[in-house]
Amino acid sequence: MIYGGFDSFIDESTGGRGAYVDGFVAPVPEGNKQAYRDMASKAAAKFKECGAVRVVEAWGDDVPDGKVTDFKRSVKAEPGENVVFSWIEWPDKETRDAGWKAMMEDPDMQPDKDKMPFDGMRMFWGGFRPVLDTAAETVPSREPA
Repeated sequence: MIYGGFDSFIDESTGGRGAYVDGFVAPVPEGNKQAYRDMASKAAAKFKECGAVRVVEAWGDDVPDGKVTDFKRSVKAEPGENVVFSWIEWPDKETRDAGWKAMMEDPDMQPDKDKMPFDGMRMFWGGFRPVLDTAAETVPSREPA
């Protein structure tokens, strides 16, 4: 298990509930916090245009070193880097898939690898179906087809 505390510095929500979640962990140099925030804010607006109901970007605040693994080791964080934990909530996987397709085709969202405020090669991500959501009245039961 990897755990840690993160200070949310972007929390964009449409007020809807997410039944599908994309999660991300990335190392970001401390000096690039504002540049990362600016990039993430631009992307959050685009994700919402593409159907996301919530986008959260959180800066490592209480990220302890583990005995076997931890957030820092998971992204091979170097001295002077912090860890960002982010997630995007979607109403369903179909909206997520279409949203990502639109994002990848959007010329404004093509990364300039020389100007990225973090090392994308050490970032990891994945898509998740919630099994428990205490804010929801019912647990999403959509199983993959």
